[in-house]
Amino acid sequence: MIDLLRNRLCAVTTWLACLLLLSGGATAEEVGLTFFGWSDQHVKTNGDVSHLVAAIDAMNELPGTHFPKEIGQQVGRPAFVFGCGDVTEWPTHAAVRGYSKVITERLKFPCYDIMGNHDDGGKVASDTMKKWIIKRHGGLSYTFDQGGVHFISLFSQFDPNAKPAQPLTSESLAFLRRQLAKTPAGTPVVVATHLCFDAITNRDKLIDTFGKANVILVLGGHYHKATVHRYRGFHFVQCPSPRDQTEVTVLRISPDRLVAIPYDHARKQWTDNRGKILDVKIRGPGK
Repeated sequence: MIDLLRNRLCAVTTWLACLLLLSGGATAEEVGLTFFGWSDQHVKTNGDVSHLVAAIDAMNELPGTHFPKEIGQQVGRPAFVFGCGDVTEWPTHAAVRGYSKVITERLKFPCYDIMGNHDDGGKVASDTMKKWIIKRHGGLSYTFDQGGVHFISLFSQFDPNAKPAQPLTSESLAFLRRQLAKTPAGTPVVVATHLCFDAITNRDKLIDTFGKANVILVLGGHYHKATVHRYRGFHFVQCPSPRDQTEVTVLRISPDRLVAIPYDHARKQWTDNRGKILDVKIRGPGK
C-alpha cells in the first residue's frame, strides 16, 4: 500500500512539473543572469542622496515581480546593479561619501559604477571620485565576470570644453581591444561606457574594435533617458537617470535571449514604449 501511494505521488509530481514547463514556469536556464541598470545619479555636492531613495527601494522590491506576458517569467534576484556614470553632480568628498553610504546600507545588491564626465570635476579637475572607483574596482577601466558573461567597463576621458557628444578615447578603445583579445572565443561580452549611443561620435571605431568578439550589448548613460538602438548588428541600451526619471532598467541574459526593459516605479508598471525595450536573440552563456 505504501509503495502504491509513493508511486502515485511520484506520478502526480511529474505531471505537475510537466504542466509547469508547458505553462511557461521558470527554470534556472530560462531566468538566466539578471541585473539592474541606472545612470547619472548626480548626487549633490552636499552629499544629499534623497532623490535616489525611490529608485533604490524599487530595485530592492523588484525581484519576484512578473514581467509583461510577452517577456514571461518573473524578475530574478539581480546579481548586481550597474551604474553608467555621473554618480556625482561634482565629485566632492560629501557627494562620494553620500553615494557610497546609500548603496552599501540601503541597496540590497552589489553595485558596479563607471566614471562620467561630471565625476572628474569637469573644468575643475578632481581625483576624489577616481580614487573611489579605483579602490572599489581596481582601475578606472576594469572587467568582471558574472553568470558566464564577461563585462568590460570603459573609462573614457571627457573633454569639458567640447560638446556633450564626443568620441571614445583611443586609450579606452585600446583597453577594450586588449581585454577582448584575452576573452575566450564565443564568450558573451557586455561593454559599458558613460557615453550612450547618441553621444558616441566614433561608433564605427568602437564596433571595429569588437572584431569577431561576441559582444551582445553596449550599455551607456549620459543623456538620462532610457532608449535602445541597433547599429551594424549590435545592440545599445541607454540607462535612465534617477535625477529626472522614475525608471530603472531590468536586464536579463539567458542562453539565447537578451531582454532590457525599464520599470516605472512611480506608476508601478513596465514601460510599453517600444523605443525603450530590447528583446532579442543572442548567443548567450552556455551556447
